[in-house]
Amino acid sequence: HVSGLFILLMSAVCKFYQRLRPFSRQLHRFRSWTPTTRASLSTLCNRSVSFIGPMRGLPRHVDSIQPVSQRLKRVFSSEGLPEHFKVTLPALSPTMEEGKIASWEKEVGDELNEGEVLATIETDKATMDFETPETGYLAKILVPAGTENLPLRTLVAIIVPEKEDIEAFKDFEAPKLAASPSMTADPAPQPQPPPSPSPPERPAQPPVSTPFSPSLATSPTAGRVFASPLAKKLAAEKSLDLTTVRGTGPGGRIRASDLTGVSAPSPVVSAPPPSAAQAPLGDKFTDIPLSNMRKVIATRLLQSKQTIPHYYISVDIKVDDVLQLREELNGELGGRSKLSVNDFVIKAAALSMRHVPEVNSSWMDTFIRRHHNVDISVAVATDTGLITPIVFEADRKGLETINSNVMELAQKARDSKLMPHEFQGGTFTISNLGMYGTKSFTAIINPPQSCILAVGAVERRVLVDASAENNDYFVGKVMNVTMSCDHRVVDGAVGAQWLQKFKAYLESPMTMLL
Repeated sequence: HVSGLFILLMSAVCKFYQRLRPFSRQLHRFRSWTPTTRASLSTLCNRSVSFIGPMRGLPRHVDSIQPVSQRLKRVFSSEGLPEHFKVTLPALSPTMEEGKIASWEKEVGDELNEGEVLATIETDKATMDFETPETGYLAKILVPAGTENLPLRTLVAIIVPEKEDIEAFKDFEAPKLAASPSMTADPAPQPQPPPSPSPPERPAQPPVSTPFSPSLATSPTAGRVFASPLAKKLAAEKSLDLTTVRGTGPGGRIRASDLTGVSAPSPVVSAPPPSAAQAPLGDKFTDIPLSNMRKVIATRLLQSKQTIPHYYISVDIKVDDVLQLREELNGELGGRSKLSVNDFVIKAAALSMRHVPEVNSSWMDTFIRRHHNVDISVAVATDTGLITPIVFEADRKGLETINSNVMELAQKARDSKLMPHEFQGGTFTISNLGMYGTKSFTAIINPPQSCILAVGAVERRVLVDASAENNDYFVGKVMNVTMSCDHRVVDGAVGAQWLQKFKAYLESPMTMLL
């Protein structure tokens, strides 16, 4: 009885592994299925088959079971190659359509562990680290570093679980992608435009008789010219083409008198077409290739200006109290942090959203989305272009925390180390050019946001003290801000209300504590 139960148990185990065949590729992805585990299970099942196979009374499938190791090798092989994992170019941002391999952090033969950086990839937003998707060994790099304009899901590398399998991929080549219509040698035939309607027929005009005169014309007799000997001699001396002269003699014969007043046509020399890449003489220039980030910036800003109905409202803000409070708080921090005017601007903008929530909205084509969280995007200039990292829930953070977030995000942006969630999204954008001495400017809205605030420099101006009876004059520090609004979402009165509240916060900064 014990022997019979053991035989039935082994039969069930083997049948179980046979049914796993369609799902073996997915099961292999689990971390627990290491090569050692698969080898042990293979040995157990193979020994069971060799033990119970020849016995009678068992199902026929037991005798026909293949060794598990052979089935796994066949399932995980491609074109006779060992088991391997194909690494394709991933989508590291929602708007990414193509990318560039900036550098490979691993070399062929290196061991790959979970969490290690395999390569750095330049996306349409930033240069990001790409972690290895599978543990094992790097067997082949199919796309060298520096390759640009790679479509998504392009095969870039091969990973194998066993180090001895690396040699099998020495001559492996990636399958060539089908050429796009723009890459084919013979362009697709263009569809013929529909025939334009023919103009209405005009009534036949009576023939107009013209006096006959010798002129340049086609010879009435094709292939042969009838001319007198004297006419041929004169034509040779003047380099005339007799086939273009109409004769007045019998049967169209050309006579010497027909050549009177006829001169040889001057040769027309066509100038060669100017080359598209040819520059004017003496012009010196450098052509700078477009990065993926610059292409996206150009596309999105053009789309914004063409599709969003911008309008602009400006206001001058007296910032003497803000500057004094900033100096006092920096003294209290003791060098731990150094607050900037931009930190107060971010805080005031975030608090203004609470009072005028219509500005904290986005245009979604078929509806308007009003956000409950206030996430302020801060424009940061980098060597590769403009990027807007986000200070999340800025209305709930203190000035020191906002300062710390902005400094950290700006440094990561300049080092191209921003993660997608750190710059994708945002409900309102602030662009500050005051540190460059710019007095005022207008900014382009970053869709789907509905507003962006342009902050200028602080300057000294002569102001009127409206509270004094005799209108005394004094010198104050003023900052100009201009808000660009999407009229589909924010009406003019709503934008003015928000700007009024924003001005009140900066002119009385202590109210931000209430």
